[in-house]
Amino acid sequence: MKKHFGFLLLLLLPFQAYSQQDMSADELFVKARTAAFDEKDYTKSIELAKQALQKAPNYTDISVFLGRVYTWSKDTESARAVFEELGKRDVQDEDYFIAYASLEYWNDNNAKAVEITDKGLSYHPQSEALWLLKARAYYSDKNYIESEKAIKSLLAINPKNTEAISLAVKINDLAAKNAISVTYNYSHFDKQFADDWHIVSVGYKRVTPIGSVILRANYANKFAENGAQFELEAYPRLSDMFYLYVGAAYSNDVGIFPKYRTGVSLNANLPHSFEAEIGYRQLYFSNNIWMYTASVGKYYKNFWFNIRTYITPDNKNISHSYTGTIRYYTKSAQDYFAFQIGTGISPEESRNNLLENETFKLKTFKVGGEYNFSVKKNLFSVGTMYYNQEYRPNEKGNQFDITLGYTRKF
Repeated sequence: MKKHFGFLLLLLLPFQAYSQQDMSADELFVKARTAAFDEKDYTKSIELAKQALQKAPNYTDISVFLGRVYTWSKDTESARAVFEELGKRDVQDEDYFIAYASLEYWNDNNAKAVEITDKGLSYHPQSEALWLLKARAYYSDKNYIESEKAIKSLLAINPKNTEAISLAVKINDLAAKNAISVTYNYSHFDKQFADDWHIVSVGYKRVTPIGSVILRANYANKFAENGAQFELEAYPRLSDMFYLYVGAAYSNDVGIFPKYRTGVSLNANLPHSFEAEIGYRQLYFSNNIWMYTASVGKYYKNFWFNIRTYITPDNKNISHSYTGTIRYYTKSAQDYFAFQIGTGISPEESRNNLLENETFKLKTFKVGGEYNFSVKKNLFSVGTMYYNQEYRPNEKGNQFDITLGYTRKF
């Protein structure tokens, strides 16, 4: 039986080869795409694309596709040869420039990628894909100023481009070498405390080749007493995907501030405009408080969604804090409206000194909003937050916060 089946297969092979030769360039192109996208068989796809080009040598779409498949199969020399030949024919198709620039960008030839995108943009100035590729190539080369310019051009075309917003936020903290900031926070309590709180922070940020470093001094008046705290934060970059947050603070005015504060997080810029963070925060008053944090964020058009949790274990139970944030970006990464809602107290908040009395184990509800806007290199922010805090078992009070901020980049 097997012999008869093999004999039949041999008889059919010539007919199969003949039927494939009899196909049109379009039919072969369809089969090549099916082999690449559905079957992931790049070798078969390349052969079919070559056969199609034998029938229609000037079929630009097939040549561009062939170059892409060579790129996906990591045959960069063959891919580059296809694209260079198309360049000699003075092809002006947008997809050609996107495919060619992608090849060079993925192989770390960022200067060449920028050169190709610039030529493509001379024919297609409204191409979002080419502007994004240009911005990414500059970003990969750590040329954040030019990357920011490209992103601004893209957002002027489409303010709702998800990937552009995501990249703009990453660039925002890196484009200017220096920044100074001043923040004022005012808190009013209706029951929990008789005196209002006032906190003023002054910070200086410097962008270094390995990431940003921030020095900050905080002055506070709480419980009608004064105190100061000094902070150091750094955001070292490990790769294009990963970076760290490392922070430490010291104060000699325990109770107004924790004596020591430390924190480390690993942050990841994930595919499809997702991001994630996992780490810890430690506060020391008279005892250590250890809190573990995790968050997930997602950019969608000109929105950013984030949910964060803080988990604080002790000998008896585990306390949880959750905060959800939504941002709506307007014209740039520095211009947005934000809305926040959550439960519990975060160690990042100005009220973190309440953690010493374990009030974080009681029920807290918070809701607030923020508006950030820029005028050239000047950034302004105004925010408000409402807290409903169970400060003793079954006793609740309200807190109202107002925060004003100014940052100057240079």
